[in-house]
Amino acid sequence: MSGQPDQALPRGVKLLHDPVRNKGTAFTEAERDLLGLRGLLPPRVCSPAEQERRVMGNLRAKESDLERYIALISLQDRNETLFYQVVVNHIEEIMPLIYTPTVGKACQQFSHIYRRPRGLYISLQDRGRVREILDNWPHRDPRIIVVTDGERILGLGDLGAAGMGIPIGKLSLYTACAGIHPTQCLPVTLDVGTNNEAFLNDPLYLGLERRRERGPAYDALVEEFISAVADVFPDALVQLEDFGNCNAFRLLAQYRDQTCLFDDDIQGTGAVALAGLLGALRISGGELGEQRVLFYGAGQAGIGIGNTIVAAMQDQGIPREQACGNCWYFDSRGLLVSDRDDIPLQKQPYAHDHAALDDFAEAVRVLKPTAILGCAGRAGVFTEAVVKAMAELNERPIIFALSNPTANAECSAEQAYSWSDGRAIFASGSPFGPVALGNRTLVPGQGNNAYIFPGVGLGAIASGTTRVTDEMFLAAARVLASLVGEEDLAAGRVYPSLSRIREVSALIAAEVAAIAYRQGFARAPEPADLLADIRGRMFQPVYPHYA
Repeated sequence: MSGQPDQALPRGVKLLHDPVRNKGTAFTEAERDLLGLRGLLPPRVCSPAEQERRVMGNLRAKESDLERYIALISLQDRNETLFYQVVVNHIEEIMPLIYTPTVGKACQQFSHIYRRPRGLYISLQDRGRVREILDNWPHRDPRIIVVTDGERILGLGDLGAAGMGIPIGKLSLYTACAGIHPTQCLPVTLDVGTNNEAFLNDPLYLGLERRRERGPAYDALVEEFISAVADVFPDALVQLEDFGNCNAFRLLAQYRDQTCLFDDDIQGTGAVALAGLLGALRISGGELGEQRVLFYGAGQAGIGIGNTIVAAMQDQGIPREQACGNCWYFDSRGLLVSDRDDIPLQKQPYAHDHAALDDFAEAVRVLKPTAILGCAGRAGVFTEAVVKAMAELNERPIIFALSNPTANAECSAEQAYSWSDGRAIFASGSPFGPVALGNRTLVPGQGNNAYIFPGVGLGAIASGTTRVTDEMFLAAARVLASLVGEEDLAAGRVYPSLSRIREVSALIAAEVAAIAYRQGFARAPEPADLLADIRGRMFQPVYPHYA
């Protein structure tokens, strides 16, 4: 833009306080004169690269990752372009700070480190006024809404309104990893109370000071929210995030065929784990339909992964009953077997005819799985006995410790490698560094949903789809698995480098959009070159010119 500034553009201090338009010390001399900034900034004009160096220097000087998180969120609150420039250019260093594992600690401390509001809070006190609250959002075209009720934050449990850090973090990844414009991202927390005793006794807790609501009042608030979004923001995709098991499966089943909606903990986790398993099979050999998978944990993540694996097997022509029989679950009551009482609906396909077992290592020895996947948030349950049993049964045992944050991982990368004499194919939910073993360096893969959900969201926006289908997540998993290179596999890594995440997201988005067109859910005109169209839509963290 040149000449006179846009009449809608704020001037002076208001412009410096607008995180979307602010350039900080990068405003040029001409822009400072044109926009009333002369004297409000130090005299030197800094390049974006110089600003980035300053940010990274300050970050690396901090004494803890939580302090780095606070510094990054503060940067996001004052200069979003610079924030995303830093994230994109240093994704492997920054992602663990703005998302798992650091975001878990940030959520636990949310009420104590709170600085500036971000997103929308909708509580039980707001019933009947949800549309009015959505109208208060300053950006009129949100395309991605991440909503949580804070009941199952990572592996940390019920954090109530303090769970807002998760939608904020997820949407930062939508922008950094898939180029969805920051103004098209809306984080939402449904505050229905908390059963976290520490929070209820904390005078600084920012949420409702009451126990968590269940039943009709809860359902009515969710229904009002979904209806209001469809009315106020009809082009938005809704991502359910970190709902408790008692609500996640039923809410997904209730709304997925009514609106453009998915649950990342169920579907996104399923897709990223399937991609990792497909990558692992390129190392170990064998076909997907030949695998026997034993899960530790039968919550959203575990069942979501099982459902995705079963769907992939069915797609290869394997009957559903046989595919379900390849997936076994060990939960808080031991091995999931058919004669157990009160089996929840989502677990029933995986309750097999077998004697009860209450020791996981014994379950490994008896069932002889080719892969074990941990998704219950129970640190250390993949013991030395478990890993050694897997190594005795398999030349290349597949061991995925997927629970977040890092402190909840079922085992560490070093443990998996050392206890298996370096033969384990390991992946985790939170990052672990390379492990030196003898004359080799093994690089563990990180099965982070950030490989999946940003691309799915970008594909949904590009096509204007009215639904998000299971086929889209299967396709996303296959695309991700196909991008694992031979060098990755040689190092033991079953996911591509995070440095390629924007390429990964673009390719997933193109496949998701293509499915939306084939299935008849797309509302946008189909472009001649879908991938080029998607790449052209991706937000680049580059300052605009105002003069």
